[in-house]
Amino acid sequence: MKRVFADDHYLAQWPTNLSFAKGLAKSPVTSVSWFAAEAYCEWKGKSLPTTDQWEYAASESGKDAEKMKEKILAWYERPTKAKIPPVGSGSVNRFGIHDLFGLVWEWTLDFNGLIQSAEARESGSKDTNQFCGSGSLGALDPTDYASFMRYSFRNSLKANFTVASLGFRCAREAP
Repeated sequence: MKRVFADDHYLAQWPTNLSFAKGLAKSPVTSVSWFAAEAYCEWKGKSLPTTDQWEYAASESGKDAEKMKEKILAWYERPTKAKIPPVGSGSVNRFGIHDLFGLVWEWTLDFNGLIQSAEARESGSKDTNQFCGSGSLGALDPTDYASFMRYSFRNSLKANFTVASLGFRCAREAP
């Protein structure tokens, strides 16, 4: 059967549709497609955060930017743990948001809104497998490896993909 809204790994860690595997009750929901994540958030009266909202919250609007960059880069250089830690066990930022880094990748509402193809760069080539593997000339901080990793991962996704290290969070506008 061809899956339209999720690939074959959808909710792979759940033994049934409505129960977690033992020991996963406090873990983030992963192996969930963008479609399912957005539907869940909508059901809760919220939505997935946009990329800009997620990046703003993650950067803490520039507070201690150098310290934050060092912390994020340290996370990128550690091997992935066999078991994902519980939600809320990581650091909390000044907005009161837990685990923006150090837990799982997260879907954003417009995860594929920034994809650059060969055609968009007007290279004259129709090879859609071309990509940019380095920094960006126009980037505000070309040494910000963590941001380039996030954008690179997003560009590799399709909305029906489910990945064991990819989850989501619901967001709402601040009051």
